[in-house]
Amino acid sequence: MDTATNHTSDINLKAHQYYFNRELSWLEFNYRVLYEALDSRTPLLERLKFSAIFCSNLDEFFMVRIAGLKQQEEVGVTQLTPDGRTPTQQLKDISDRLRPLVAQQDQNFEYTLKNQLVAHGIYLIHYVDLNQEQRTYLQDYFQDHIFPVLTPLAVDPSHPFPYISNLSLNLAVVVRDPDTDKELFARVKVPNVLPRFIELPKELKQQQNEKPSIWTGVPLEQIIAHNLEALFPGMIIQECHPFRVTRNADLEVEEDEADDLLLAIEQELRKRRVGKSAVRLEIHASTPENIKHRLMQDLGLEDMDVYEVEGLLGHKDLFYFMSLPCPDLKDPHWNAVIPPWVKHIYYLRKENQNEDIPDGTDIFSVIRKQDMLVHHPYQSFSATVQEFITEAAYDPNVQAIKMTLYRTSGDSPIVKALIAAAENGKQVVALVELKARFDEENNIHWARQLEQAGVHVVYGLVGLKTHTKTVLIVRQEEDEIRRYVHIGTGNYNPKTAKLYTDLGLFSCREELGADLTDLFNFLTGYSRQKSYNKLLVAPVNMRQRMIEKIRREANHCREGASGRIVAKMNALVDPEMIETLYEASQAGVQIDLIIRGICCLRPGIEGVSESIRVISIIGRFLEHSRIFYFHNGGQEEVYIGSADWMTRNLSRRVEAVTPVEDPAIMKELQEIMGIMLSDNRQAWELMPDGSYVQRRPEDDKYEQSTHNTLMKMALKSVRME
Repeated sequence: MDTATNHTSDINLKAHQYYFNRELSWLEFNYRVLYEALDSRTPLLERLKFSAIFCSNLDEFFMVRIAGLKQQEEVGVTQLTPDGRTPTQQLKDISDRLRPLVAQQDQNFEYTLKNQLVAHGIYLIHYVDLNQEQRTYLQDYFQDHIFPVLTPLAVDPSHPFPYISNLSLNLAVVVRDPDTDKELFARVKVPNVLPRFIELPKELKQQQNEKPSIWTGVPLEQIIAHNLEALFPGMIIQECHPFRVTRNADLEVEEDEADDLLLAIEQELRKRRVGKSAVRLEIHASTPENIKHRLMQDLGLEDMDVYEVEGLLGHKDLFYFMSLPCPDLKDPHWNAVIPPWVKHIYYLRKENQNEDIPDGTDIFSVIRKQDMLVHHPYQSFSATVQEFITEAAYDPNVQAIKMTLYRTSGDSPIVKALIAAAENGKQVVALVELKARFDEENNIHWARQLEQAGVHVVYGLVGLKTHTKTVLIVRQEEDEIRRYVHIGTGNYNPKTAKLYTDLGLFSCREELGADLTDLFNFLTGYSRQKSYNKLLVAPVNMRQRMIEKIRREANHCREGASGRIVAKMNALVDPEMIETLYEASQAGVQIDLIIRGICCLRPGIEGVSESIRVISIIGRFLEHSRIFYFHNGGQEEVYIGSADWMTRNLSRRVEAVTPVEDPAIMKELQEIMGIMLSDNRQAWELMPDGSYVQRRPEDDKYEQSTHNTLMKMALKSVRME
């Protein structure tokens, strides 16, 4: 033991070779998403969906991460990342890794998925392959529905190159003037107010072996491209090539200078729409070099910024096909179950339409007896979290509701409940995070509506995003005030609660209520609360407390006992947390990490991380919950909350992680993690070289899919009641 200790103490755990690059690790995550589109075991329309998600993820990656690296490069940043790369090196390495992935996505759709769609009666036809009847119909459709919306923009000395909006699909058109024989250049934007795919009427659909088509249609841009004579009468159309532009879309708000954060962010959103610098150009592989270079020059881009494909641009529009009535080509439909403990309350409230509910038949009476855990999307969000807030809004004994809103849906019942609570005379505080990326506009809208209803709306702390997922309800009960809490891992969003896996704890433990009271005072007032009874709060004490718990496991091992950590999160990036995990591994702690996305820790390195295993679960639901387990010499501790082990979560965001103290709930959370660690269908294992290998069932073993297993368990729980 002493020899091993001496050997490991000589290792510099900050050395570059022990860290993966954040951006390249994210690309590996997005490849795992793409693989669901490549995997023949995935239902066909779900494969299109995953191709769309891969594209949508890449759009955001370029708008934020690539844009940030380019800005660093422009101002001459030379600081190395923990893995030893400069911004310029990262941009090159990203380009080298990403190009084969884009090509793989392109070829998979063009040569595999489209053929399989045809086999099921779904025809996405190229315009040149249409028969004359179909062309005639689309020419008339163009004149009636498309032509009035189009605006051709000439580019010449008197018409400067037009602004190309972010993520827009466009046509670069070259025409020849027959009078002067001069070639002219123009841009036509493919309008996003029209559907990307135009369906042909029933009588013009394709047929195969006398079997009618489910859907037959053509991409919108091809219809425009083959009817350009209407836009340029008297001109000869020489050529036409589609292209797509991605721009820097991150917000830059100097909060110290902003007297009104709401107005400041509204101004930045207008700038985002007006536009910042381009960061990517997507074009068809057949685009001539002169057109390509003209676009590059006008957009201020280099070869590294250009991505060529052979087929469709903008795969995120493939989401469209999920609306087709083809249940056999999709995952089986899932309806979240209503947990037995809340079922009678939920239906009673629906029957009584928010009228007074008899004592003892409300959600608070259940939570008074014991803590409750909910797991979405396996268990219903509307019947639990939404019910909790709605019941509080109408309960005459509830005096105050305080909650954080990071992201919520456009027609949120949660927001409606808060408005009703304010109208019912309750003290209502909503902390709306205006800086929730790409949800800023939605949050501004709801913030104004809440304010108009009398809700106290707070926009958080300068320099910190409020990412915590918490609700505090203050209720008068006989001669005492009792506080009820919900502390979760996910946003209060009914729509994403059907797609994201998240956990939430309901409790009326006095110490948690006191902690949330202090936390909301910290968020809304001038409190500088530094200590909490139970909660781990970032940026106050979470980093320090998590490190202490990891080191405690290491000390148990050094003293001859065992050490065990299982941690589930979205991303592991923070160098200090990684170094602490390395130290624990060197001491002999067995560590399992379940990390959906970015992981900068390198597992399986002799003398550094031999006892660390990392897996990623990718499937029909987006893994979003955070769970932390520490063996603690047999005195086990389990925590859930909103924070990943990223520097931004631990140092630049307000986060809350709560201990779970109910033995039954602790056991349930351990079972959830055990199911994931045993997965041989959706689990990918991280190798020491940074690659991921998908687990497959051995010949004599059944396929064990995390999401399928948890759905079956949820159904079983309601059948047994």
